[in-house]
Amino acid sequence: MISVAVVDAKTPGNVGSIARAMKNFGLTDLYLVDPPDLDRDGEAYGFAGQAREDVLPNAREVSFDFLVENFHTVGCTAITNEDDRHHVRYPFRTPRELAASLRGVRADTCVVFGRERIGLTNEELERLDEVCSIPASADYPVLNLAQAATITLYELRSLTVGETQHPTEIDRAPERDVEALHEQFASFVDAAGLVEEKRPKTVRLWRRLLGRAHPTTREVSTLHGVFRRAENRIRDREPR
Repeated sequence: MISVAVVDAKTPGNVGSIARAMKNFGLTDLYLVDPPDLDRDGEAYGFAGQAREDVLPNAREVSFDFLVENFHTVGCTAITNEDDRHHVRYPFRTPRELAASLRGVRADTCVVFGRERIGLTNEELERLDEVCSIPASADYPVLNLAQAATITLYELRSLTVGETQHPTEIDRAPERDVEALHEQFASFVDAAGLVEEKRPKTVRLWRRLLGRAHPTTREVSTLHGVFRRAENRIRDREPR
């Protein structure tokens, strides 16, 4: 189980945006340490999207001690130490590495985000179990609080989302249709007048390209039609 905590957020809109990101990526439990006022008619609920119906109204206000005492904690920070001489912000994982490390581990984990301006303090990070940081430009590594949460939760989606709106498989066209397209392409190459010794290599190249593409039935049908019409036009213009 993965939960999210936001420590001392100053802007209600950021809390609402984080709740929305949680809803997007299958998380439900939001903990708030020293939160701003979350007026139901204010920007927190305005920014929360459908999370205004469950994630945000069910958020629990807790102490920092509660997080430390009840969860395996992961503190998120933009600024990290460069080497192992300091262990407050080092070692750290990227969100993708964090997802990999948590896969297969049964532990109630809470991903903890800090304030908009200064994030989590060193004193707070010292009490957390792990550190997570998003790779960004060295010239400007600090992300907006809600953006950082969205990126992190996106990378954790493999642990929190069973199914997405995207299809998981491609329905490749039947092989007889693909073979018919290969034959049509070979006929088109012949009509196009490609140098004869280059035709076999060109047809093989086309077969390899299409083999990697795994075309759908509609794609195969469309390409078949395009090559057929192009070939017919070429042949109609040939001297009789």
